[in-house]
This record gives sequence, structure tokens and C-alpha cells, in this order.
Amino acid sequence: MRTIVAFLATSLLLFFSTASPTQASNTDDLFVVVTSDDAQTQMMAMVLATQSMRQGATVRVLLCGPGGRLAIADESFPTFAPAGRSPQELLRGLMAEEQVVEVCAIFLPNTEFGQEDLIEGIGTAMPPAIAEHMLRPDVRYFTF
Repeated sequence: MRTIVAFLATSLLLFFSTASPTQASNTDDLFVVVTSDDAQTQMMAMVLATQSMRQGATVRVLLCGPGGRLAIADESFPTFAPAGRSPQELLRGLMAEEQVVEVCAIFLPNTEFGQEDLIEGIGTAMPPAIAEHMLRPDVRYFTF
């Protein structure tokens, strides 16, 4: 009985003390795709992206469909407690930290907006580059 208990204790100790590659470092890239028109959903996407960046992840944001409006410089968004900030303000914060933000390739040609309407620094994603990024094993993919 003592042998079994000792074995289980040792196994548990080894299990919990051995970090997996993703636990050992925060080198994973985070790919956040926002398609929702719901400002609260957009805000949560930006909050989680910001927190992930602060914990060491490289963040890439793709804004598509109604979510693409986050990229429009003159759009207004509600602010949310407790920070008193909007999703677009957090998006700009990610950009200030040199994280990549892009709109989908089909966003501008299918809306009334042009490149000149985008926040400075936001680019247009190219499908081959996005597909290559998504297929990388170190990229974690989240949609909102």
C-alpha cells in the first residue's frame, strides 16, 4: 500500500512540476478575429488580446464584416466599466505596442469605406498570408 501511495505521490509531483512547451514560455502567437457587431463582444476580444500581449504573446487582429468598423477612424463606440474605455481605444493600444491589425481583404471593397477611412497603421489582410499564419502550430486562434 505504501508503495502505491509513494508511486502516486511521485507521479503527481512530476506531472504538476513538468511544464508543457506552452506553459514554459509565452511565445505563442494569438490570432484574434473579430466579426461581431456587438460592442461588448468586441470589447472582450480587445481585453483578452491586450492581457495576452501583456503576458508575452504576440497578437495579430483581423477585423471582418461588422467587426471591421472597429478599424474606421471616425466611428464611435461605447465605453465600458471598469476601465471607462472603448474597444477601439484598446485596439489602438495594441497598435501602439506594434501588434498587427488588419481588415479582411473583402471589407473595404464591399463597404462604403476606403483605405483613407482606416485608423492609420491598419492594413488590409491578404488571404495567402493569413492562411499561412493560421496554419502555424504556434498560433492560437480565437474568434469573436
